[in-house]
Amino acid sequence: MAKRERRAETEAERQVRREGDKQKAISEWVPSTRIGKMVKDGEITSMDDFFAKGYKVMEPEIADMLLPDIRDKLVEFRKTARITRQGRSFSFRASVLIGDGESYIGLGTAKDKERYPAITKATRTAKLALRKVRKGCGSWACRCKEQHSIPFKVDGNSSSVRVSLLPAPRGTGLVVGDKIKDVMKFVGIRDVWSKCRGNTASTLDFVAAAVDALAATNDVRLSQDIAAKLEAKR
Repeated sequence: MAKRERRAETEAERQVRREGDKQKAISEWVPSTRIGKMVKDGEITSMDDFFAKGYKVMEPEIADMLLPDIRDKLVEFRKTARITRQGRSFSFRASVLIGDGESYIGLGTAKDKERYPAITKATRTAKLALRKVRKGCGSWACRCKEQHSIPFKVDGNSSSVRVSLLPAPRGTGLVVGDKIKDVMKFVGIRDVWSKCRGNTASTLDFVAAAVDALAATNDVRLSQDIAAKLEAKR
């Protein structure tokens, strides 16, 4: 029991340290792009407004400022080797998933010769790949009009993996693979069905295909019926 408590304290201290590092990075941030300067000066105050204007995240500090509750999770971590004339050259490959628990998600992958720099690079890459996700109640068996599922069927792919997500009625839960449940939780989706094909044993491709499917919710032009499901103003 005492050992478990010590572990919990260590994790809590780690979260505090991460939050402190993030606040320090924001305070010391000197924007290098016009959009970054607009965010730093307070001209853009929300990520919804940021994406509504068609901007792209060019600096990771933009995500830190506009999404203060953003979370991250290490999806995959591997030690890789490359054959050179001098012999084997080892490095680490990290894949990190980030999200705010509401409508935004990103996935980043990076390599480095050291463990923690690889994770840091992957986190920064994930923030630059941040995407908005549309949510709604698209199941014919549910008319609750809450933002608990997706508004329509979407497909995503990565390498040989194909993931199809279908809207589910409230109370269904996450009927998806264990590897992509965190993907759904990171955007606040509580009910969804899925169908997968390909080499789903590949964790990174499986997660990347799920993220690609969620990002596809913004690639569909809204019809009158879909707009009603999203409760969007036409």
